[in-house]
Amino acid sequence: MKRLLSFFPLCILLTATASAQNIKFEEYDLPNGLKVLLHEDHSTPIVAVSVMYHVGSKNEKPDRTGFAHFFEHLLFEGSDNIKRGEFDDYINNAGGTNNANTTYDRTFYYEVLPSNQLGLGLWLESERMLHARVEDAGIETQRQVVKEERRQRVDNQPYGRVLEETMARTFKVHPYAHSTIGSMEHLDAAQEQDYKQFYKDFYRPDNAILSIAGDIDIAQTKKLIDVYFKNIPKGTSPIVRKFPQEPPLAKEVRDTVYDNVQLPAVIYSYHIPAQGSKDSYALEMLGMLLSQGESSRMQKTIVDEQQKAVFAGSFPFNLEDPGANICFAVANMGVDPSELEKSMDAVIAGVQTELITEQEFQKLQNQVENDFVTANNRVVGIAESLANYEMYFGDANLINTELERYRQVTREDIKRVANEYYNKNRRVVLYWLPKNKQP
Repeated sequence: MKRLLSFFPLCILLTATASAQNIKFEEYDLPNGLKVLLHEDHSTPIVAVSVMYHVGSKNEKPDRTGFAHFFEHLLFEGSDNIKRGEFDDYINNAGGTNNANTTYDRTFYYEVLPSNQLGLGLWLESERMLHARVEDAGIETQRQVVKEERRQRVDNQPYGRVLEETMARTFKVHPYAHSTIGSMEHLDAAQEQDYKQFYKDFYRPDNAILSIAGDIDIAQTKKLIDVYFKNIPKGTSPIVRKFPQEPPLAKEVRDTVYDNVQLPAVIYSYHIPAQGSKDSYALEMLGMLLSQGESSRMQKTIVDEQQKAVFAGSFPFNLEDPGANICFAVANMGVDPSELEKSMDAVIAGVQTELITEQEFQKLQNQVENDFVTANNRVVGIAESLANYEMYFGDANLINTELERYRQVTREDIKRVANEYYNKNRRVVLYWLPKNKQP
């Protein structure tokens, strides 16, 4: 009873915190098309300087996949004014940290620095945007880095190719079919000019958002932004934003992959709508119901009670274009994949036939609010959230209002989307089996 009583104050606290969230910011555009977002917060003497480019793996040519992720590495090589290998040194010597990440839809770079080093962060990002070293020496160095990353994280990692193989079967016309890390053969075949052209096409101010959050003076920050970014020329070529939309699967697609694993796995993939659509919020909450936490339905039923799996979950990929929801379970020792599939289907059918309980629904709402607040409890999280909302929806203020969209989801909505999108007749089913089971 003590644990139960302590749960309710936590719920009240999370609800109050989420309701009270009001992240103030200023936004404006430079003449060259660069969107600027500024959030002033003096609670700690640090600042996050970030640039998000509207380029991801879906923007790559079919015979040059992996470029967006490759540039995430290459643009740490240096610039006309930064010697090779010294980009990170500037950050480390100033007592800061930096990183970058790439998705199917965008690439994000950031530095977290003491606030008196704001100018350093702006200079580094302006150098990356205008003067990056895109030349054979750096290309070859990073080509080997990316190859090693692929070997460690994909090719030699148990189940490391699951996402790649699943997306390739889920998408046939949309470029979401290929992974962000891409093909090593494509990177090897590319010439220096291919890389220079990709940089020219996408790394430009009118394809970027500069998002700064932390201990800044907005008026002074605007002056510094003018110094470092105002004179960077905008791009001259159009950027393709519309891609062939994936047609619905006409029937269930089944396949088998044999890999160097000990335990079989069963993977499902379903087409789902793009992020920001009404159903995307219900689908995200459905995924949480099935797989987030020890009391989630797949964990509780398939892993704990039936002991048919060592892991099970469901994960919607919220993407700019209609994407995919992947369900995944790794079988316990001695469990046949067909039996595991039956258990997965039964858990999904339970959501399709009956409304979830009020207690489960309240828990989902608490989880959403907790995740929402946690994502924005650091300055770099705020900078990234502002940029994401502006890039995908043209509305950075969703950082303050999107939670209401989750609150509008009902139990009936969760049941409805489970039936509409988790359709057994329009899904990919992939059996991931040990190599010694191969005929």
